[in-house]
Amino acid sequence: MKQSLLERAVALATGESLSTIRRMGFSMLGPNSGNSELPRPQTVNWDRLDAQRAAYLPQRARLQRYA
Repeated sequence: MKQSLLERAVALATGESLSTIRRMGFSMLGPNSGNSELPRPQTVNWDRLDAQRAAYLPQRARLQRYA
């Protein structure tokens, strides 16, 4: 699949503009992509992030204790 076809398919599926999809940098991943090992998906641990935010905002941590 050509890069332009991939970008158009993603734009059509997501409803985003083609320029937005190009800025995001989508690319094909698979056995023929040159990498034998696929990168791990990037995830966010929202609980840990929320705990860090509470440490930066003491008034928020205080409110959560009394809730």
